[in-house]
Parts: sequence; structure tokens; C-alpha cells
Amino acid sequence: MNPLDEAAIRASFVNCTKGEATRLAVPRALAEQPWPDLDFLGWRDPGAPDRGYLVAEYDGGLVGVTLRAPTGVRKSLVRSNVCSLCVTSHSGSGVTLLVARKAGPSGREGNTYGAYMCADLACSLYVRGLRRTQLAQRLTETLTLDEQIARTRTNLDAFLGQILV
Repeated sequence: MNPLDEAAIRASFVNCTKGEATRLAVPRALAEQPWPDLDFLGWRDPGAPDRGYLVAEYDGGLVGVTLRAPTGVRKSLVRSNVCSLCVTSHSGSGVTLLVARKAGPSGREGNTYGAYMCADLACSLYVRGLRRTQLAQRLTETLTLDEQIARTRTNLDAFLGQILV
């Protein structure tokens, strides 16, 4: 991913008002992001744990979406969960449902779309082995790293496509 500055990030959001985009918490250390290893910039708001943000290159432009996570704590009987973007297995709360309001008139009517994603939105780093989950062992895949990255990108594009419909 190409490096982004705060102005480009704020201007990219498609499912919130300009005022909301101005007030959202952008990561402070943008210059320190591992840009060459990112398929998208994703982060959670440290001041509002139920909020997350995702910015990605999509269809020749930059698209940002605001995300919401469930606020209630639910105990899961499942020991591990899989991210729908990067297909990384996590234990416990490492995967969470993140829901985005749709863009345009559909979103203003209250329509949303959600997916189970890495709770910390660090999918790119998990795929590349630069960050580890709490599971004792990562599942072995037959896909090459390039194929795993392409799969993550395809899944991300499908998610963003649902927001922009």
C-alpha cells in the first residue's frame, strides 16, 4: 500500500459525514506504518473500543469505512475463529464481528454490512507472518504467500463492494 497522510485518510471515508471523518481518531504514527506490507490500513480507536476504521485502495481510488464492533461481551463456546478477510485463525476474541454502515442512501436508511475480521485489523501482518496469533500453531496452507495476499485482497474488495452498493 502507498503511504497515506492524515488528510487523504480523512477524505477517503464513504460511510460517515465529513464532520465525523474530521473527528475520528487517526493513527498518530503514520510515518512508522509498515506500508509495503499493508494491503489496507486498519485500526481500532483506543478511546472508543467499539470503533474501528479501514482504509484501502479500491477500484482506482481510496476508500475508507468506519466500523462498529459489538459492545456487549459474549462468551464463545468456539475455541478458535477465522477472519473472513485473511483466513487467519485466532483464539478467543481475536476475531470479532465488525459492521459498517453502507455508503449513500442505503446507509442513510440504516442498512449495514458486517464480517468477522481480525479484531485488531492487522490482517496484512498475519498473512505475511509479521504478527502472530495466540494460537500455539498457525495452520499450514498450500497457497503461496502471494496467493494468500491475493485472497486477502479479493476478500477485502468483496467486503468494500458490499459497503458501496
